[in-house]
Amino acid sequence: MDHIFGSGDFRYAPVEGWGRLPEGWTLKEVAAVATDSGDRVYVFNRGEHPVCVFDRDGRFLASWGEGLFTRAHGLHMGPDDILWCTDDGDHTVRKCTLDGRVLMTIGLPREPAPFMSGRPFNRCTHTALSPEGDIYVSDGYGNAAVHKYSPEGRHLFSWGAPGMEPGQFNLPHNIVCDGAGLVYVADRESHRVQIFDGKGRFQGQWTNIHRPCSLFLGRGACPCCYVGELGPQLPVNMAFPNLGPRVSVLDMEGRVLSRFGELGGGPGQFWSPHGLCVDSHGDLYVGEVSFTAYPRYHDGRSPPPEGVRCLQKYRRIT
Repeated sequence: MDHIFGSGDFRYAPVEGWGRLPEGWTLKEVAAVATDSGDRVYVFNRGEHPVCVFDRDGRFLASWGEGLFTRAHGLHMGPDDILWCTDDGDHTVRKCTLDGRVLMTIGLPREPAPFMSGRPFNRCTHTALSPEGDIYVSDGYGNAAVHKYSPEGRHLFSWGAPGMEPGQFNLPHNIVCDGAGLVYVADRESHRVQIFDGKGRFQGQWTNIHRPCSLFLGRGACPCCYVGELGPQLPVNMAFPNLGPRVSVLDMEGRVLSRFGELGGGPGQFWSPHGLCVDSHGDLYVGEVSFTAYPRYHDGRSPPPEGVRCLQKYRRIT
């Protein structure tokens, strides 16, 4: 094999050209990705076909969501093969079947809460479920909060405020919940993952990551957390090494088990790992908002006419 990335038990080989679309289609930007119990892959993107479905070999199966979503952002697959689609453009979370039937909508479409009010939602970012089916929503671009809902969609309470102290947020961008009910929030611009119990009480944090953008909890008796980290964007540190963009695998104490990635469009490189997931084989899927990121690293120039890669698959080497 020409390229192997990562280390230890988490080594990966890129699958070149994975994800074949119908002629003339484009994903444009992949904000999030999820897999179901049959390892079908759901790609939530900002092109004309918001949800594109593939089999694990990359064959296109279906699309849906046309005319429904404003701006794809977060995607969570529930244990019952139900998708939770977070749309930061119209400030909603939609609970959907795998073929796109909407079962529930949380939030008022196109009616944001006041900026930094702490009330749901102002550009919500991601959704996660507790073991009991409670719903957590990170609300990050126009708020600094996490909101908890009952399984029926009734608002229970919220926590968080702008700031750097424990329990405060500087762009809560992603959220996951483990089997014990602990809640992990990617506090992106504070360069940390904060950990809370189910009542929103601070339990700890991981700080050995840079701009954590996406989170995914691995399955099994010894779970781990996959983190997509954005690279630096300030002129003073944009060229710094060892800051990403990259994918890191952490154990549940926050220790790094594996890490790979750098800036670029080649194997093992990323522009902006915005969403990721892992299937039952341990294979890794990474979605990138490459059209947004590309000008940042190219003196403001637009992406090339042929487009920029925004979806990658990495096969786990066992």
